[in-house]
Amino acid sequence: MDKTSLLGIIFGIVAVGVGMVLKGVDIVALNNPAAFLIILLGTIAAVTIAFPMSELKNIPKLFKILFTEQKSIKMTEAIKLFSEWSQIARKEGILVLEKKLEEIDDPFLKNGMGMAIDGKTPDYIRDVLLEEIDAMEERHAVGAQIFAQAGTYAPTLGVLGAVVGLIAALGDMSDTEKLGHAISAAFIATLLGIFTGYILWNPFANKLRRKSKLEVRMKLLMIEGILSILQGETPKEIEQKLSSFLPTDERQHFLDEGREPKHEQA
Repeated sequence: MDKTSLLGIIFGIVAVGVGMVLKGVDIVALNNPAAFLIILLGTIAAVTIAFPMSELKNIPKLFKILFTEQKSIKMTEAIKLFSEWSQIARKEGILVLEKKLEEIDDPFLKNGMGMAIDGKTPDYIRDVLLEEIDAMEERHAVGAQIFAQAGTYAPTLGVLGAVVGLIAALGDMSDTEKLGHAISAAFIATLLGIFTGYILWNPFANKLRRKSKLEVRMKLLMIEGILSILQGETPKEIEQKLSSFLPTDERQHFLDEGREPKHEQA
């Protein structure tokens, strides 16, 4: 599970809930079915109008991405893997790596290594894999946009809900005490709209973008690793090249972690 998504929601609820209590607001005021209906169903309606069903049907998968950690090899592990494969390929030939494909779970890496073993040119492999990355980025962008649009619609619907509430409240001004409660209830819709827009939907969109960028970076590393093996680079050269994908501190630690001098010389 991606704990940051769950923790963020909990922190948001606590911050708003405790803040309301500290401000003297009765939590019971949130018991406003009309406000929830306008904000939640209204946001769903707006998003449904804005996107085709072929894209909306992926929303359950998007929630799964938001609340689960991506099961993928770490960058440092991938670099070490390419280093080991390079050593094998230089000693025994790249065809020997065909047996290693059965151990690979990542379809992208498996496809790239398969093309390298089949004798495809580096330019062909790079073009095919980059096209695959571009298609993936486009899919991810649509998913993030769905939540970003929901984050835009929800606060505005909150204003709409407040207006509806005020119309109902001002319809009968004979009882001033009841009028005060009605006006207070009218703004619950605004509260819900802002809360869902800026604590749920927009942050969800940002997290999807971040996860997409990390996945793209990992796939670009894989492309460079595959091509480096195909071009006969040494394990040491591959490690130095691919370590550039790591953050500065992690890169230095990786290069200085005391690896055994088992690499052959160029």
